[in-house]
Amino acid sequence: MKIAQILERTPENQTLTVKGWVRTFRANRFIALNDGSCLANLQCVVDFEKTDEQLLKKITTGAALHLEGKLIESKGAGQKVELAVTTIVVLGEADPEAYPIQPKKHSLEFLREKAHLRVRTSTFSAVMRLRSALAFAVHQFFQQKGFYYVNTPIITGSDAEGAGEMFRVTTLDPKNPKKTEDGSIDYSKDFFGKETNLTVSGQLEAETYALGLGDVYTFGPTFRAENSNTTRHLAEFWMIEPEMAFYDLNDNMDLAEAFIKSVLGYVLENCREDLEFLDERFQKEEQAKPQQQRSGMGLIEKIRFVVDNKFIRISYTEAIDILKNCTPNKKKKFEYLVNEWGVDLQSEHERYLVEKHFNCPVILYDYPAKIKAFYMRLNDDEKTVRAMDILFPGIGEIVGGSQREERLEVLESRIEAMGIDKKELWWYLDLRKFGSAPHSGFGLGFERLVQFATGMGNIRDVIPFPRTPQNAAF
Repeated sequence: MKIAQILERTPENQTLTVKGWVRTFRANRFIALNDGSCLANLQCVVDFEKTDEQLLKKITTGAALHLEGKLIESKGAGQKVELAVTTIVVLGEADPEAYPIQPKKHSLEFLREKAHLRVRTSTFSAVMRLRSALAFAVHQFFQQKGFYYVNTPIITGSDAEGAGEMFRVTTLDPKNPKKTEDGSIDYSKDFFGKETNLTVSGQLEAETYALGLGDVYTFGPTFRAENSNTTRHLAEFWMIEPEMAFYDLNDNMDLAEAFIKSVLGYVLENCREDLEFLDERFQKEEQAKPQQQRSGMGLIEKIRFVVDNKFIRISYTEAIDILKNCTPNKKKKFEYLVNEWGVDLQSEHERYLVEKHFNCPVILYDYPAKIKAFYMRLNDDEKTVRAMDILFPGIGEIVGGSQREERLEVLESRIEAMGIDKKELWWYLDLRKFGSAPHSGFGLGFERLVQFATGMGNIRDVIPFPRTPQNAAF
């Protein structure tokens, strides 16, 4: 049986079998066993007088055991039940001199170097169980809403974001690639017959399916070759991207708010033990920060703040007016001062709006066209687009979306203005030629959501094996 199930049982001297890894072994008598099913360990009591001494020496931190015994009421504090062990089988030994995950506090930096073993710690097992629960909640929300799950390509010939920071996919000889007469690389000789990359987004392909199936969503890996070593960026990450036919921007904002509240509400209801553990850890981390850098809310309190509050909706223009006239901007406390309409907002501005000015999550909409992507619907003022971002406490932007440009002529002029090759997007333009309709969608970086829900300060600690500049270990 899984330890999570055993800990919920009434002890009636029933014989049970349990398998897991040793967290600690004290006094040749008390094994703290964990199998990953929950945060808590099962105390397993060994009769050392009846157990072979050589066998006892093999029971070290990290060893995998098969135990049989009787479930009895625990006499110790902190647990209701324990296993009185009758049979011990060591499935896998762990050299105590070499095993790195010893029962002591390890730094997160050290554990990143041991990413293949860090899930055996309380912190990372809790984070990964929450990640799993959030992933389930994502699928549950969309499936219950009648959305279809589509798998968009990982290898693509288009740059959905126009950012250019993409990983190339090629089978050409890196030392001697075939070249054209003008000396450039001849991609016609490559595997796909053209230059291809790892995708930065499944949005454009998802749009094609929305304009046939109605409501769809993608949930898959995306890649960005941005040379960034911040606590908020990864080179490989997972994106949730719904696309909905016949939705305008208001419908899009309604869905995004309902979605976020649903998935966070799911973990509040189903991951209580892990959340309480991570909340305690989060508050200790906050106390170690300088006063001005503290969030002022506990982890569970932050999640409830999002789930229980109606999101305020204001235009980008209104937000700029608030920021230009706020005290931190006037007193030059912001690192990036807000002086004019049209600037791209930074995390410090977004957090000010959420945490100080409105004290609730905020949705900003109608951004300047110059700072947004070509596919966003141009407003009648021809200065702004029907874009929206959702801002959270402690993190800033967590969702970005828009009503998509459904008018062929307007979309073509936006593509040309941004210097994008129309030939690469012929299929995307076809959607505007054949049965075009208003439609919308948004994207949410899954790791950002996991980071928010777990309180982890570094995004590298919410994905099993982080991919960052100069790091593709494991």
